Amino acid sequence: MNLIYQDNCENIPWEKVPSLLKRVGMGFADAATHKVSFNASYSVIFVFDDAELIGFGRIISDGVRQSAIYDIAVEPAYQGRRIGWEIVKRLMDTTPDCNFILYASPGKEAFYQKFGFKKMRTGMVLFSNPERMTDTDFIEE
Repeated sequence: MNLIYQDNCENIPWEKVPSLLKRVGMGFADAATHKVSFNASYSVIFVFDDAELIGFGRIISDGVRQSAIYDIAVEPAYQGRRIGWEIVKRLMDTTPDCNFILYASPGKEAFYQKFGFKKMRTGMVLFSNPERMTDTDFIEE
């Protein structure tokens, strides 16, 4: 295993981003939309095993007070090797004085609790496509 961590969007095989998100059970869009999302982010991390994309994540932030962590994904065959931990740590290090917020995929909350994340009582969401979210465990009725 020869892991390479990249903190920019150069030479990314964008077609692999939605397919990895799908494999790990996360929401995804088309490759072009993910390219826009990652390029517009405050910081990004892509992980390669040699030339193969095996993980990624991103932060949107004002850089001084608030940061939101999105799209943390690691190829299933590579999970359990602290790659996800390293992605989150490197992203958080780019905005060390910020508050961090995220929404975890159902069942993945314990991963983020290891960083000190806590569940919020007042977190709320308004999805642009609520019908798409009706069969998930993200919202309470």
